[in-house]
Parts: sequence; C-alpha cells; structure tokens
Amino acid sequence: MSDDAPALLGPKEIRDLAERLGVSPTKKLGQNFVVDPNTVRKIVRLADVRSGDRVIEVGPGLGSLTLGLTEAGAEVTAVEIDHRLAAELPHTARAMQPGIFEDPGAPRLRVIRSDALELSSEQLGELPGAPEVLVANLPYNVSVPILMHLLELIPQLRSGLVMVQAEVGHRIAAPPGSKEYGAPSAKAAWYGEWRIAGNVSRRIFWPVPGVDSVLVGYERRAESRGDEAERVRTFALVNAAFAQRRKMLRQALQPVLGPLDRAVATIRAAGIEPTARAEELDIEAYLAIARAHSTEG
Repeated sequence: MSDDAPALLGPKEIRDLAERLGVSPTKKLGQNFVVDPNTVRKIVRLADVRSGDRVIEVGPGLGSLTLGLTEAGAEVTAVEIDHRLAAELPHTARAMQPGIFEDPGAPRLRVIRSDALELSSEQLGELPGAPEVLVANLPYNVSVPILMHLLELIPQLRSGLVMVQAEVGHRIAAPPGSKEYGAPSAKAAWYGEWRIAGNVSRRIFWPVPGVDSVLVGYERRAESRGDEAERVRTFALVNAAFAQRRKMLRQALQPVLGPLDRAVATIRAAGIEPTARAEELDIEAYLAIARAHSTEG
C-alpha cells in the first residue's frame, strides 16, 4: 500500500490517539470505540455506501468508522458531542488519509460539535446537501432517542445502518406480534423497513462492552405514510398503547381517544377490534385509528 492509500485506525492507533488527547471512553456518553478495521469495512459494505454519498455519522469518536466511510468515497457529516474528539477528527483524517483530504476545495468531512439529540435543521441547513445515508455506532444509552430524532429531522434519509446493543436492535426491527415488538418498533416502521443485518463481536470494541451488539439496516419507504400532523397523532396513540400494553386498546387508548364508549367507537371505525392489544397492531393500524379520531371532531 502506498503512502497516499486510504488507511484505517487499528488498536494501537486508537489507544495512542486517546492517550494523547487524554480521552477515556465513558459510560455516561455510551462510548465504545471500534478498533477493528475489518469490521469497519464490513459496516461500510453492508451499508452499501457509494462514492459521492452524503453520509451522516453520529458519535464518530476517534474516527474509526469515519475513515472507513471516507475511504469508500462518501462525503461525511460527523456529529460529535465531545469537544476534544470533534476538534481532533479532521486532523486524524488528514493524517491517516492524506491522498483523500489534500484538496481543501472539496471537503469530504464536516464535523458538527453537538449533542445528537439537539441537532437542528438550522445546523444541517449549512451543509451543501442534506444527508441521505445514516451510518453510525450509536451510543448505547441513548440509541433509540437519537435514531428517532434523526429520522424525524432528516426525511431525505434513504437508507441507514446502525450498530446498537443487540436487545435494542432486535426491538427496533421486531414485527407486530413478536415478544420484542414495542413502541420503538412501531415508530421505526413509520419511516421504512428494518432488518437485522449482522452480529458484531464484543472484541472489536475498546473498552469491551458487557453486552452484545448487532447491525440494524434501514430502507426508507417510497412514499410517506402521512403528513407530520398524522405522524404526531399516530405516535401519541403508540405511546399510550404501549404504556399500558397489558390492557386492551379500548382501555389503553382512553387518554388519547376519550371515555370508553368514544374510544370503542373510534377503534371500531378504524376497522380494529377494541379488545386487541398494543403488540398486535402494525403502524398502519395505529394510523387508521388516528385518522378515525381526527374525523370525529
């Protein structure tokens, strides 16, 4: 490999970089750094990242996955909460992949210093184009809130691949009727199709986590299920249903639909049995109830 050929971070580079920056991975920020280049390239391959794709990455950390994305030719927007890591990432990229980053007139990496949960449309509006692919090793402790925030914030996302705790990943991708199916499953399905794309060994992380991880893939629906007002009403029903998932819908949805007789009438108007329970309904059924409720007034 020539000096200008793309390069990725290995265990030694990761630890040397962390030591120089005085960075120790913290549970508070859900940090587990990927130290295996082969896994990085596997993630990029499974995400089907192509040259010229506009990718958004959350929690790039020391840059392991970032460099895999730029190696594939992507234009990366990295969102990092840690000010030290955010400041260092462009320097790491130029040092590891000088052939890619030598042209200042064509920036391939942009870093947004922000909590991903507070990322705004104004910040994204400063980019030359909206991100279209999400690829990230999401912080374990807030992976679902971050994912939902990004899906709502960036409707242009056509696909994604995220690494999350195994339990969380199976919950996101779960179909109705399964034991893992819950509010995150139903809400995620609003935006598109989800699948478990692969497993990840604990040994590829530093520090080694106490839980297993999986890769979860996403493909956006060709057409939107509904407008923003319908999404909000539908998600309110999902929240109410799963807050009391042991109860029948006619009881669980009363906080949104009103008294029992009105709730029963609304659910039936949507073509659904009031005695059904939360985990039996797909997102289309919740949308149907939301539409039936909105026509009552």
